[in-house]
Amino acid sequence: MSSISIREFSHNPSAVLARVERGETFQVTRHGNVIAILSPAEGPLQRYAHLVVEGKIRLPQYTSADRHSMPRHDVPDSVDPLATLLAEREEDHR
Repeated sequence: MSSISIREFSHNPSAVLARVERGETFQVTRHGNVIAILSPAEGPLQRYAHLVVEGKIRLPQYTSADRHSMPRHDVPDSVDPLATLLAEREEDHR
């Protein structure tokens, strides 16, 4: 994942968003603190985007290449994705 300051982003947001469209992910920083993560809308993380926005989960710091090799979990709409993730985490720690 690449980092870009808010100042750099504000100078040419179209160029940064074009790179995001091509699959790159960015951390946007202000004074060295991450304030936003820009990632493509499509892909394995799309299903969990709302949970990240709500602050219920935090994504690990993967590179763009790692992001596309992440496991995909097909969860029926009737199942809570957060509950599924927490259950899987609990199993991993046993």
